[in-house]
Amino acid sequence: MFNDRSSPLALLQTRRSGKPRDLIAPGPDDAQLRQILEVAIRTPDHGKLAPWRFVVVPLEKRAAFADLLETAYRAEKPDAGRLEIEAMHQFAHQAPTLVVALSAPVTGSKIPVWEQILSVGAAIMNLLNATHALGFAGGWLTGWPTYNQDVRAAFGAEGESIAGFVFIGTPGKPQEERPRPDYDAVISVWDR
Repeated sequence: MFNDRSSPLALLQTRRSGKPRDLIAPGPDDAQLRQILEVAIRTPDHGKLAPWRFVVVPLEKRAAFADLLETAYRAEKPDAGRLEIEAMHQFAHQAPTLVVALSAPVTGSKIPVWEQILSVGAAIMNLLNATHALGFAGGWLTGWPTYNQDVRAAFGAEGESIAGFVFIGTPGKPQEERPRPDYDAVISVWDR
């Protein structure tokens, strides 16, 4: 999957997102998934609030997840066509491993919600880096299911939101490098 494991920095320089539709078995076993999630929760977290949660959707529950997506989609879009419904089922069955990342901000804390949301993104990035370090690929998707309240309610409590669906597996074909931002276009030195 990656060519250089000579250093942690070299490994990070090869990380890229895998397209969930292209991720195949094997995925991480239970022990590897635990390692990945343990790394995910070692993230910057001002106030030690743990303003995130992760829900694993096992393979044997993917059909139920697909049914949930279909029911929620039809409730919101009663005129949905066959292709739209098939897309919901395809979404649910991608990759051998699925982790739903939830933003669970602690209200009433002196820590601003914005900082708590940033911590969720950092936790997901840690999850993706750990996935890569174990030789797998991961893809973080949002899309319609992320914002539907019925889907959210199936995974999280009131006040929580889905930060994304993280699909993990083995690339079924070579991963393509995507264009990266030009360094000088996004990096500057403050000079006031």
